[in-house]
Amino acid sequence: MTATRYHHGNLREALADAAVDAAREHGPDGLAVRELARRVGVSHNAAYRHFADRDALVDVVAGRALTGLVEAMERRLARVDETDPVLRARRRLIELGAGYVDYALAEPGLFRVLFTAYPEVPGLDDKPEGEDADPFAMLNAALDDLVDVGYLDPASRPGAEIGCWSAVHGFAVLNIEGPLRAMPADEREATLQAMLAHIDLAYGRGQGAERRSRAVQGPQDAS
Repeated sequence: MTATRYHHGNLREALADAAVDAAREHGPDGLAVRELARRVGVSHNAAYRHFADRDALVDVVAGRALTGLVEAMERRLARVDETDPVLRARRRLIELGAGYVDYALAEPGLFRVLFTAYPEVPGLDDKPEGEDADPFAMLNAALDDLVDVGYLDPASRPGAEIGCWSAVHGFAVLNIEGPLRAMPADEREATLQAMLAHIDLAYGRGQGAERRSRAVQGPQDAS
C-alpha cells in the first residue's frame, strides 16, 4: 500500500480519511493506528495524539458508515410516491430494507465496521429526542406508521423491529460473505424484493379479507 503523504491541514481528518479507505479494503481488520500513520506519512506518536487507540478509530469510521447507511436508506425512501396512506406506509418499510442492503453491498468493509461498533439497541422508550437519523429509529418509525394506518395489528407491533432487522441484516450478510455472494445482481434484487414482500404480507395478516387482498398487490405496484 502506498503511503499518502501528509504535509498540511487537519491531521485528524487525514487519519480518519485513511481509516475509511483501510476499512473499505479490509473491514475492521484494517484499522490500526500505526498502519494509518504510515499511510498518511506521519509518526505513530503524532497519530496517537488524535486517536489514542484502535477503538477510537473504529468509532470514527463507524460514525461515517452510519451516515452512509442512513443516506442509502433515505435515497430509497425518496422513491416512494404512493398517495394511499396504507400503501405508502408499507412501501416505505420495504424501501428501508432495500436501502439497508444497498449500502451493505456497496460498502461491505464499512458495513462490517459499523456492526463492530454499533451501540446497544435502545428500547422504544429510550431513544433520545431528535435522534431520527439512525437506522433503528427509522425502522421503528416505519413500523409505527403501519400501526397508525391500520395495516399492522398493534398486538403484533412489540418486537417487530427485531424480526424485521434480523431478516434484512441476515440477507445482507449472506450476500456479502455467505453462500449468496455469487448471486447475479438482478437475481439478488428479485430475491430481496420477494423477501421484503413476505415480511409485508405477514404484517397485514389478521386485518380482514380486504386488507389481505390489497397486500398482494401493494409491493408490486411500487416495485
